[in-house]
Amino acid sequence: MAQELLAEQFEVHRPHLRAVAYRMLGSLAEADDAVQETWIRLSRSDTRQVQNLPGWLTTVVGRVCLDMLRSRAARREDPMQERLPDPVVSRDGQLDPEAEALLADSVGLALLVVLESLNPAERLALVLHDSFGVPFEDIAAILERSPAAAKQLASRARRRVQARASAPERDLPRQRRVVEAFLAAARRGDFEALVGVLHPDVLLRADRGATLTKIRGAAAVAKQAITFARFAYASEPVLVNGAAGLLSTTDGQPVALMAFAISGGTVSAIDIIADPDRLRRLLA
Repeated sequence: MAQELLAEQFEVHRPHLRAVAYRMLGSLAEADDAVQETWIRLSRSDTRQVQNLPGWLTTVVGRVCLDMLRSRAARREDPMQERLPDPVVSRDGQLDPEAEALLADSVGLALLVVLESLNPAERLALVLHDSFGVPFEDIAAILERSPAAAKQLASRARRRVQARASAPERDLPRQRRVVEAFLAAARRGDFEALVGVLHPDVLLRADRGATLTKIRGAAAVAKQAITFARFAYASEPVLVNGAAGLLSTTDGQPVALMAFAISGGTVSAIDIIADPDRLRRLLA
């Protein structure tokens, strides 16, 4: 296959490969690195015997991501600072086609956080099979295990995800109404109203770059929201991974991005990125 034709075909599949890598890694920059490494491996391979190029590419990007996850896990033995995954942000209220492709079946930031708790093999088995329909036989080849073992890994990972991630509200207008109620209560400093809009076991995670703070429980999160109520006055609605979110600014500069998980008409999780340098990169 001529190199020019190979490059053209690869570009057709790039959005899919980036979506796989993003789901696997939770990092936009690392996802781009994984896709680039997949292209390098493709360009150096004899593709004359490749009958299913999309499947071959998905397998290769999965293997690249697995290596990256294992390397990341090894570095964390040092220990490495915990951080929130990269969000996909839209400030105009609509996702562009590239963002839609990247998010696949609307992976929320809260789900990406849960995926971070899986070990590399579990994450690969779950993501490739459940999100992208890769057969367990192909997953087993990547992991160098049997198909039965790959299926067991995915099943175990699925149970862990379901135990930690409640079913999210999919209706965007309903999401926005809950977020607007949260914002209004925060602006008023209304503790009781905030508690009413929060799930009793709500979890707030605040990533400031150097630290990741976790606060659980409606009362504790409501107190924290009132403390930062000043940011609520300079907040605009945005989409964070396709779900209702808020972006707070000071003098036109982003200072905090808030992603909400809505379940049963209440806020079940709030993820905040308050690292100005990271926000500028994400919103560039």
